[in-house]
Amino acid sequence: MKKLLFPLLIALSSCTVQKINNSLSKSEVFDKGHLGFMLVDPDKDRILVDINSDKYFIPASNTKLFTFYTAYTVLGDSLVNGLNYLERGDSLIFWGTGDPGFLHPDLKNEVALDFLRKQTKKLYLLDNFAQVNAFGPGWSWDWYNYYYAAERSPFPVYGNVVRFEKARGAKSFTTYPVRFESSLKKTESDGTVAYNFQRDQLKNEFSYFLNPQAESQEFERDIPFKTSADFSATLLSEALGKKVTVVKNEKYSESDPKKLLTTPADSIYAQMMKISDNFLAEQLMLLVSDQLNNTLSTADAIEYSKENLLADLPDEVIWYDGSGLSARNMFTPRSIIALLGKIRTEVPLEKIKAYFPAGGESGTIKSWYKGDEGQPPYIYAKTGSLSMSTALSGYLITKSGKILHFSCLMNNYAIPSNDLKAELQKVLYFIHDRY
Repeated sequence: MKKLLFPLLIALSSCTVQKINNSLSKSEVFDKGHLGFMLVDPDKDRILVDINSDKYFIPASNTKLFTFYTAYTVLGDSLVNGLNYLERGDSLIFWGTGDPGFLHPDLKNEVALDFLRKQTKKLYLLDNFAQVNAFGPGWSWDWYNYYYAAERSPFPVYGNVVRFEKARGAKSFTTYPVRFESSLKKTESDGTVAYNFQRDQLKNEFSYFLNPQAESQEFERDIPFKTSADFSATLLSEALGKKVTVVKNEKYSESDPKKLLTTPADSIYAQMMKISDNFLAEQLMLLVSDQLNNTLSTADAIEYSKENLLADLPDEVIWYDGSGLSARNMFTPRSIIALLGKIRTEVPLEKIKAYFPAGGESGTIKSWYKGDEGQPPYIYAKTGSLSMSTALSGYLITKSGKILHFSCLMNNYAIPSNDLKAELQKVLYFIHDRY
């Protein structure tokens, strides 16, 4: 009887794998678009499910997996270089590295602020803004009013957004930073929503309305503001309480600057991955570029990663931005699986759990992929969402204790993304429960 046990386990495992395959390939939901799915047992080096894993898909924010791996490898997990500076006589010339932490409404890093505030020298901000396009390649022009497309810049201040916030029961909302209150104009409500905040497309002028029903509601809304070297200098002058002058001289940036360590990389990774923060992802790629060659170029950072970190992936990555907002990005599920393997090898599991959204518990999958009552999360994965793409890739922990790697990319579905998530949730729980 004992001799039959091993073949029986193999048969049961094969049956489970076949059921997983059927739940994907014969689903009426998944059949309505283009599905790519791969599931791997890394301990056995075994591919369990392979559906179109060699085909290219638009990954949306699954792109952040590549951004995370690149940044973690180049920048590490301690403090990032937040400021380059030179001392010349009675002057301090400084310029941005892309560090998003400076007075960010969530990260709230003030290391650079304190450093500049203590200076007795005259302060000069070097204008290196021409190195960075505010929007990434393939981004839509009409995203200017939405936080998910906050402008990229060499020296972000306040996260390049204005935060309008109201606590439950409060009679009025707050504006951070306060200086934008003078740029606010109240307008008439159309009666269809409780509140709304908007920015003029070309100017840092904001309008808002609040319906009476919003008086009892809490809200938080971040609206991007337009950036420039001059405007950053103005914001810096106001925050420091002393004058910051813009200087244009490329020779300074070609010098070997001193570097000021500022924002903890860990805090950037966690916020970027958990809430799928596009702005942080974009700024991370600028930080990588600064670390590599003292210039700010997302394209350079991507090229370096492709040549030095990702050359062993099964398929070349077609990669244009850090966040995944660009529909020009294209990856294959099997390349994402290979990347997940590299991350598992090089990043401690406790850090993966701290950075990645956890099913039923945190981040963008807080309301999805919940495990059994009283049990820890069984999914740690990165989501992706654009109008033409829904994605989820990461790690699945089975009830037997195995950690499986999976990647699911779904394109060109004309049905609500929640329908796709609900169907995928059934599949992933079945794997968790049975494998």
